[in-house]
Amino acid sequence: MNVLMNQDFNIKQEQIPAFKSHDEARTYFKNLYGDRFLNRGTDLSEGKRVSIYHLVKDPNVYQPYMESFSHEIKHEITNMDVFKSYNTIEIDENGNVHFES
Repeated sequence: MNVLMNQDFNIKQEQIPAFKSHDEARTYFKNLYGDRFLNRGTDLSEGKRVSIYHLVKDPNVYQPYMESFSHEIKHEITNMDVFKSYNTIEIDENGNVHFES
């Protein structure tokens, strides 16, 4: 049985601990969500390195969408389900977490 099947993927800012580093925050989310917490790259914001992660809520919708980027024929988005299939979580080098729920 998949333990994550019944897991609540709604994150509330007040439930997130204060982290001292990016690694501490990343480890927290990785331990909580396992393979559904995916690194999607890094960016610079106000001179700080920010890592961008996706928390996959619905792999059956998310996976085909992400795989479509590696094909010449792109996936056509016909509804908002793709965007509801994951949350974006940003973690800066100091462990500050930002996300839209």
